[in-house]
Amino acid sequence: MSFVSVWVVQRAVHVSLIDVMVYRAAGQTVRDGGDLYAMRATHAMLPMTYPPFAGLLFIPLTWLDVAHMRTAVTAGNLLLTVVLAALSLRLVLRRRPGTAAVLATAAWAAWSEPVWATIRYGQVNLLLVCLVLWDFTRRAGNRWAGIGTGLAAAIKVTPLLFLVVLAGAAAATRGRDAPWLRRCLTATGAFGGATLLAAAALPHDSLRYWTSCAFAPDRSGSAVNIANQSLRGVVARAQHTAHPGPLWLVVAVLVALCGIAVAVAALASSDRVPDATAWGAVTCGITALLVSPITWTHHWVWEVPMTILLVHEALRRRDPRWSVGVAACVVVFCSDVVWALPHGPGRPELHEGAGQILLAASYPLAGLAFLGTAVAVTVRPRVTAPAETTTVYP
Repeated sequence: MSFVSVWVVQRAVHVSLIDVMVYRAAGQTVRDGGDLYAMRATHAMLPMTYPPFAGLLFIPLTWLDVAHMRTAVTAGNLLLTVVLAALSLRLVLRRRPGTAAVLATAAWAAWSEPVWATIRYGQVNLLLVCLVLWDFTRRAGNRWAGIGTGLAAAIKVTPLLFLVVLAGAAAATRGRDAPWLRRCLTATGAFGGATLLAAAALPHDSLRYWTSCAFAPDRSGSAVNIANQSLRGVVARAQHTAHPGPLWLVVAVLVALCGIAVAVAALASSDRVPDATAWGAVTCGITALLVSPITWTHHWVWEVPMTILLVHEALRRRDPRWSVGVAACVVVFCSDVVWALPHGPGRPELHEGAGQILLAASYPLAGLAFLGTAVAVTVRPRVTAPAETTTVYP
């Protein structure tokens, strides 16, 4: 019923699915042998911002007419919402979740703003998160674990941070029976193989992307845009400028170092602490969102596993302070508070007051609060798990 309501409401408000129209145009450009990064699509004249490998994956979108493609993409994202719910529960609970729990979680997630916006725009965010979570819910010796993360990074560069964290966890667990080195090498191989495949098929586009487009953060849009829920967006709006100075880079580097350290520490203790893998994976995902130059609201689909993890911890601790934190998290991501602020043509975001700046930073503030929680959870003395509970994935 929840999914039917989402579908009906989105059709009623005539959602644009504008991003998937860009993906389709990118796929058509690849088919036609055109310049992928000179292409502009839709009335908004949007460019291709993903690596060339994504352009290859977008080709199948051209096999359907626009109406059928839009239907297929919407249905696919609704299905991926169920997959995301299942993988998030499995990551946190360390067992296969029941059907009722999966459907209930998916029903809630579909109405959270990041997931709703992903479906609305026809975005690839749900696919990317599911690829990464699939890896982190595999048993320790699974030979394929890591491929999902590598492919996600080849489609969109932000998941490359997971390769850094996996490498750090591998170094921290040297000499111990931990899966992180294998997963790091597998992920790196998958990323490298996909990128080289794209380079062979699209040499000109690959050269241009990896030498120019990948290092042009404003290519995706204005940093000050209210929809940019990264640290760079917060600093831009606080400084009342579309081109924030080095302050955002300093803040992003510090947060990145903290997030990487916490994620590595969590993964390194996963053979002794049952929920450590979940904390490490989600911490890395949230860190990547915070430090990316452009993080649109729909990129924050990592809020689904983050919220589930916080709910699980709140139930385990039975501390009312955790319940308050969970409630705040749900309110932030299930409300449209960001969109209630001035935004749009003319960039009224440049003239926000202090209160508006704080409200406009709702997602990053929630992410930073989660990182602070992860620090406290990771560094506190923890009870060693019995050996028989350390590997429970089927």
